[in-house]
Amino acid sequence: MDDDAEWEGAPIPDALDRVVEVADMMAVFAAQRLLQVNAMRREALEDAAVHGRALTEVIERGVRLELAAGLRITEHAAGEMIAQAAALVERYPAVLDSLGGARMTERHAEILVDLMEEVEPELRGELVPQAIRLAEHHPVGSFRRKLRRLIDTVRSVTLAERHEEALARRRIVVEPAEDAMAWLHAYLPAVEAQAIFGRATAMAKAIMTSDEETRSLDQVRTDVLCDLLIDGDTASLAGDARGIRASVVVTVPALALLAADDRERDGAGLAPASVEGVGPIPLQRARELCGGDGGWMRILTHPESGAVLSVGRELYRPPAALARLVKWRADRCMAPGCGMPASRCEIDHTLAWVDGGATGLDNLAPICRGHHRVKHHGGWRVRQVPDSGGAVEWTSPAGREYTVKPERRYPMFHPSAAADAPF
Repeated sequence: MDDDAEWEGAPIPDALDRVVEVADMMAVFAAQRLLQVNAMRREALEDAAVHGRALTEVIERGVRLELAAGLRITEHAAGEMIAQAAALVERYPAVLDSLGGARMTERHAEILVDLMEEVEPELRGELVPQAIRLAEHHPVGSFRRKLRRLIDTVRSVTLAERHEEALARRRIVVEPAEDAMAWLHAYLPAVEAQAIFGRATAMAKAIMTSDEETRSLDQVRTDVLCDLLIDGDTASLAGDARGIRASVVVTVPALALLAADDRERDGAGLAPASVEGVGPIPLQRARELCGGDGGWMRILTHPESGAVLSVGRELYRPPAALARLVKWRADRCMAPGCGMPASRCEIDHTLAWVDGGATGLDNLAPICRGHHRVKHHGGWRVRQVPDSGGAVEWTSPAGREYTVKPERRYPMFHPSAAADAPF
């Protein structure tokens, strides 16, 4: 077959192919720009040293000023670019190589550097190769979450100490704003913050069911917070809203609950406990929550046990326990790149109920309202990948496939054909 025949059989690039090609070029150029920015900085420092000017901070400020003027950006933006360039060229050359090969975007590289700079230097050698693999295979939102989880897992042994230090800095700050308004900032444990926001949201949604309600969700949620903190009394709210309490999903590996209590070994080598919408928390804090009241939904995971739940075609709406498990497994909306917490998503039958879909773990997934509409009315095809533990494959109208994996896996039981049942 000659070259012309091969070319005639090649697929014709469509609009998205052209957009992706330009995006790849932008990644290549971004890597080159960062290389030149770092070279500019190094040349200025070396030239200053030759002429006996040792005020490094002044020299770098001059470089920042010149770069800002040349690119017509702010000095702050120029400073961030210089810092990013120095980090990639001098500390993370493999990341720069991936960016220069258009295997990750510039935003991926920025997130990777920002998060990795928080990590102790002795841990970076282990983390960077894994971080690069995540960046090259996941959208920005998913990548950030997965990298944060990876870092927290590696640093889980010191999480309790770092949390204690941060806890000592908790505070509430009022920041004045225009038009007789202000921002109320609270620096507090993430578990409590998630619970406060969740309760205010649930109460606001209950209030908004009234036909006479004209406020937006944000407005009602803010008013609920003011009522709770100022009056401490919800008697003026509708009955459905008054009865709402905070609910937080805490996931703790069962083996971690049985781990030694001494701080030196506590949690070492084990996956960290986590809270839905928050992320890893100190193991001791998780133990406290697991021993608390019914307001905390507790799920214990074990590497050798589990269950697969399904009600088949008997019920359209999944039982509460099954719905919780579906959302716990996914943790997020199961649309490509979406970061909406599963607790705020709708439970969707991947194969529609009217088309014979069953109500079971292998046919249920949380999808946010917006992506739910895209699934049903946007020309996309969606299916659960068999034996994947909940992975969902989305096929776009153009025929491209995107696979979204759940944040957590669940054990599956497979019947044995080699032995009779023991009952």
